[in-house]
Amino acid sequence: MKKSLITALAVLTLFSCKNETEKTAENSKTEIAKFSSDVEESSVIYEVNIRQYSPEGTFKAFTKDIPKLKELGVKIIWVMPIFPISQTKRKATGGDDSKFASEMPKEEQHKYLGSYYAVSDFKKVNPEFGTIEDFRNLVKTAHDNGMYVILDWVPNHTGWDHVWIKEHPEFYTKNAKGEIIDPINPETGKSWGWSDVADLNYDNKELRKEMTSDMLHWIKNENVDGFRCDVASNVPLDFWQQAIPQLRKEKNIFMLAEAWEPELLKDGLFDMAYGWEVHHTMNRIAQGKNTVKDWDKLMEENAKKYESNDILMSFVDNHDENSWNGTVKGRLGKAEEAMTALSYVMPGMPLIYSGNEYGLNHSLKFFEKDSIPKTKGADWELRAKLGKLKAENKALSGGKNAASYKRITTSNDEQILAFEREKDGEKIIYLANLSNQVVTTSLPINGEFVDFITGKKIILNVKINTQLQPWQYYILN
Repeated sequence: MKKSLITALAVLTLFSCKNETEKTAENSKTEIAKFSSDVEESSVIYEVNIRQYSPEGTFKAFTKDIPKLKELGVKIIWVMPIFPISQTKRKATGGDDSKFASEMPKEEQHKYLGSYYAVSDFKKVNPEFGTIEDFRNLVKTAHDNGMYVILDWVPNHTGWDHVWIKEHPEFYTKNAKGEIIDPINPETGKSWGWSDVADLNYDNKELRKEMTSDMLHWIKNENVDGFRCDVASNVPLDFWQQAIPQLRKEKNIFMLAEAWEPELLKDGLFDMAYGWEVHHTMNRIAQGKNTVKDWDKLMEENAKKYESNDILMSFVDNHDENSWNGTVKGRLGKAEEAMTALSYVMPGMPLIYSGNEYGLNHSLKFFEKDSIPKTKGADWELRAKLGKLKAENKALSGGKNAASYKRITTSNDEQILAFEREKDGEKIIYLANLSNQVVTTSLPINGEFVDFITGKKIILNVKINTQLQPWQYYILN
């Protein structure tokens, strides 16, 4: 009897301890709030290139750095494609002189890892990056740190190893001979040169169902918070009109289109599109090919083209620009800091591409292993300051309820850009000399301000001209 009583007490104690452990584990788990339009107002988006982010090139290596991104004001993490890459027609080089890995010397073929965008299976992860459990931990760590995760989705094409090639050849575009082809540029009617991928044909209704189902898989089973959709405008608009509402029924998600077309933002489809022309205009101004007048014209055109609740992603860099068009420092030169600041304070959501925060100054290899620098310096400090301002000052609201944008007239409208953002009584002024010359200008502003970047007091007087050095800028509040 005594022995039975002792045993019962031991079991009860063990059960009690187990319950307490489970409660503690449950209480320590951070449940991120549902994604909402409020998040978009103050967000910075971070594009992570898993392969090149670290020497290891793994989910685990990036995951341990996620808490650091809070210092930069990051609220959305865009993960470049994580899916297995096709072996067939795997690219080793890019451009007109592109070669496949199979054409390279046998002893070198192993180092050609191929394009992230040549997907062989939409429901699996690339073993190069780790396991599905590693990815799940990445998502959980991001959520625990108040960040949302969106997957880079490739709806326009697949790699040549994809199971659909064999099982559903009717899903693909074919030529007059009945052969599956690579994607065609709709503007030229000729191949893009993306020979490592096969073009999908959205006239097929079953393809639409399968593609939507595969996207739902990542929302339902892996808890992702949305998608960045590659060449979204090359996919028929009516597919998005069918698919996105189905995705949103499952979860509040964030949708980014790699496209500029306004129709993709209408009626609750994509939340954000690319500010491609803004990006190109900043490049051209930095290179002396455009002036501030071109910026003003673009902003006027955008105000007519897009609705007030449309969001454009503002960026000085991304994976395509870095790998194919040169580095930020190479494209922008001495204008880099002024343009980076502009990408944060203008309407929209600013992007950081892997390595920008560490002063990345080389074009990352696209088909081979490479790595970014990882030493904090001036580039990190600048983005930390700008991220803090973006998060805390309503005047930089850039979502569906964005702060106003008001151009301030200056006496040198080709070199000097000045504008005011305002919301709920909070104001920010951006004042910059976007030229390589010393410029003296008059401004219709009186008052004492603080430059957010330097902390220095700046006095502006309508009767006193202000002199700005080449590419000098202020963010005044």
